[in-house]
Amino acid sequence: MGIGDIFNIKKNIRELMIARPDEAKDQIVYKHPDPTIPMYSQATVEADEVAVFFRDGKPVGKLDPGRHTLDSDNIPFLSNFVDSYTGGNVFVTELYYVTIREFPGFKFGGKIGKVQDPKSGVPVELMVHGEFSLKVINPEQLLLGLVGLRTIDNEEFVKWFKQQVLKVIRDRIGELIHKNKWPLLDVTSAAYTEEIEEDVIKGVARHVDPYGISIVRLGNFTINMKDEDEDNLTKLYTDAAYVNMAGGMQGYQQFAAGKAMMGAGEGMAKGGGEGGGDSAVMGGAGLGVGFGMAQMMGNQMAAGQQPAQQGNAGGSPGGAQKISGTDTNQNSSPETVTCPACNANVKPGKFCSACGKPLAAQKKFCANCGSETGAQSKFCAQCGHKVE
Repeated sequence: MGIGDIFNIKKNIRELMIARPDEAKDQIVYKHPDPTIPMYSQATVEADEVAVFFRDGKPVGKLDPGRHTLDSDNIPFLSNFVDSYTGGNVFVTELYYVTIREFPGFKFGGKIGKVQDPKSGVPVELMVHGEFSLKVINPEQLLLGLVGLRTIDNEEFVKWFKQQVLKVIRDRIGELIHKNKWPLLDVTSAAYTEEIEEDVIKGVARHVDPYGISIVRLGNFTINMKDEDEDNLTKLYTDAAYVNMAGGMQGYQQFAAGKAMMGAGEGMAKGGGEGGGDSAVMGGAGLGVGFGMAQMMGNQMAAGQQPAQQGNAGGSPGGAQKISGTDTNQNSSPETVTCPACNANVKPGKFCSACGKPLAAQKKFCANCGSETGAQSKFCAQCGHKVE
C-alpha cells in the first residue's frame, strides 16, 4: 500500500465523521462546509443542538441529538439528496447545526430618544444599556429567516438581532412612561425595572417569533440620562415640593415671586463687584431688596386674591383701613383717614403724609416658606425664619 492510498483512506475516514468543530461550539448556527456528504457517513449531534438538512432553500428534515448513520434506508428524507451521477454514493445537501440551548450575555445599548418627563413636562434624552439572553425554539424557522436575510454568518445575525431588541426597547419604554405617568427620576433609579423588562420581552416577541427565537430575559438592564438633566429634574422636583407645601396655586405664585425677586436681589448684589467695602454694602442692600420685593409681590398677589366675604363682613378691602368722618360705603370721598403705622389723621392717598408708610395695611409673608405672618410678627410661626 502506497502513501497515496494511506492518504485517501484517512481522507475518507474524515469525510465519514461529520460533527460541529470545537471552535464553532459557541455559534448559534454552524454550516457544514461541504455540500457533498458520502453515503453511510456518521453524523454526531450534541445534546444542545439539532442538525437541519436543506435543499433548494427549504428545510427537508432534521436529526435530533445522538449519532446517526446517514443512510436513506433508515433516514427516509435523505433519499431527496441522493446524487444519481455518483451512483447513489453521495448526498448533495446543505447541513446546518443549530444550537438550542440558552445563549446569555448579548450586550446592547443606545439612545432611546427624547422623552417628556410626566412630572415636570421637561423633555429629557434617555439612554439604555444591558444584556439579554436568547434561545432558538424553532431551528427551521430560524434558518429560513436567515436565508431570507441572505446571511448565515453568526456575527451578522447577532448584530441584526440586537438592532431588533433595541428598536422594541425604544418604543416600549417611551410608551410605558407616557401611559403610566412615571417620573423619569424614578425610571432611572430602577424603580420600574421589572415592569419594563416584562413589557419589553412581550413586545419583542412579535418581532422575533417569526425567526423561531425567544428572548428569555434581560440582565444588567439600566436606563439613564445625562448628569445635567438629572440635576435639573432634581431641582424642579424640589421646587414642586415647596409649591405643594405652600398651598397649591396661591402658594406657587408666592413661591415663584419670591424666587424671582430673590434672584433679582442676588443679581444686584453680585453687580457690586468682588471686593469689600462698598461691594459688601451693595451686597446686603441687594439681598435686602430681593427679600423686600418678594414680600411686596406676594402681598400684591394675596391682596388681589382676597375672598369676597371680607367685603360682606363690613370691612374695607384693605382690611385695616379706618376712615373718620365719612362712611366708606358712601359715594363721597372721606376727608381724613387714620394711618395704621403712626395713627395720624391724614388726607386719603397711597402713602401717609406724616410718616410715609403705606396707608393700607399690608399683609406680611415669610420669605422662606411663603406663609402669612402677623403684621407685628418678628419670626414665622410655620418655619421659625426671621421676618424681614
